[in-house]
Amino acid sequence: MGNLQSQVILDDCLSAMKHIGSSTIDLVYLDPPFFTNRFHFSVSRDRKKRFSFADVWSGLEDYAEFMEFRITEIHRVLKDTGSVFIHCDTSANFLLRALLNSVFEGNQFRSEIIWSYRRWSNSARGLLPSHQTILFYSKTDQYKFNILYGAYSETTNIDQILQLRTRDKQGISAYATDHEGKVIFAHEKKGVPLSDVWEIPFLNPKAKERTGYPTQKPVLLLERIIEISTNMGDLVLDPFCGSGTTLVAANLLGRHSIGIDISQEAVELTRNRLGSPTKTDSALLKKGRVSYQNVDKEALSILSGLDLLPVQRNAGIDAFIKIPIDNSLVPIRVQRNTETVMEAASKLARAANSKNSTKAILVRTKKNDDLFFNEKLPTLIELIDSTALCVREKIEELQAKSVSEKVSNRMLMGYNDQFCSPKVKF
Repeated sequence: MGNLQSQVILDDCLSAMKHIGSSTIDLVYLDPPFFTNRFHFSVSRDRKKRFSFADVWSGLEDYAEFMEFRITEIHRVLKDTGSVFIHCDTSANFLLRALLNSVFEGNQFRSEIIWSYRRWSNSARGLLPSHQTILFYSKTDQYKFNILYGAYSETTNIDQILQLRTRDKQGISAYATDHEGKVIFAHEKKGVPLSDVWEIPFLNPKAKERTGYPTQKPVLLLERIIEISTNMGDLVLDPFCGSGTTLVAANLLGRHSIGIDISQEAVELTRNRLGSPTKTDSALLKKGRVSYQNVDKEALSILSGLDLLPVQRNAGIDAFIKIPIDNSLVPIRVQRNTETVMEAASKLARAANSKNSTKAILVRTKKNDDLFFNEKLPTLIELIDSTALCVREKIEELQAKSVSEKVSNRMLMGYNDQFCSPKVKF
């Protein structure tokens, strides 16, 4: 990846692109204004810089004219093997699609990519927005495209995937067999080809690549776009480079890049990031969503029937009770077979204190009174016995009572035999 060139230009992208030669760019990605009709602003992580830009228009015609001029220039600078990816949301998706169809011609539409992510809830009435759209167009039918593969779903029958398929005389898909009727297995499978729905996590506040720029996108998202549409050494253009994520991703993947922005703050930020390009790895993408589901199923089965919110990846808490007490969450934990009451109580207390809880509930599953009564239970913890423990204790009580009654009966019978047996006469 030596001799990589990254150029950052402070200018309106329309005038800046006029200085770029025709058919010289391999990929254009742009995250333009979305026609939100509001000002966007935020501050850097160190709270020392303020970023802002205006996405305000006099009307839809004003926005359409702005975007049409720039899309036309993008079409000119793209190579015949090049592609454009335009980021948008529901605000003007329909308009951008129409403009792209007009400039690139409708038959050059390739995909409508859905970037899906989990986000925090809001109080707006309606469905929570949790995706954005990326429109993918090519300049010609000779566009570059690299197929990426992902893992098979957990529900996929892998043994069936590995079997070679063919079509029978009726043209219906069937498993291929040899002359002995045995199933023929296919060559090595690469996985599932990338679909048009991409689940890539939104940048969390603690992500090391997060800059504080209002519309910053994850490097992982731009890497995927660059990987499928370019090769090593290709030239990538971002006419609205903002925080510079496209250029950072291009640099990490061995591509040259040009970024344009009208904001001095954005240009400075992009240049700083190019000095030490980094990205945040996603544990979700590496391990899969199932890997996060590490709740103790046995503990939750003991708590079944309660209105709870199970907690993932917490060594001290199994769940939270949905109804708060004293305006604080109430954590609950089930004692494990391998720990004493005090060990379980200590873990719960530490976790509860970190959540500022005033009360916590510990469910005791076994008796170890020798260890428990010599120590003091943390004051915020309420101790209750599990149903199984109560049943076991009741059974033990009934068994002891039964044994006691049998002993008493034997003693009584022996007493009667000795003093109350009838005299036998001969």
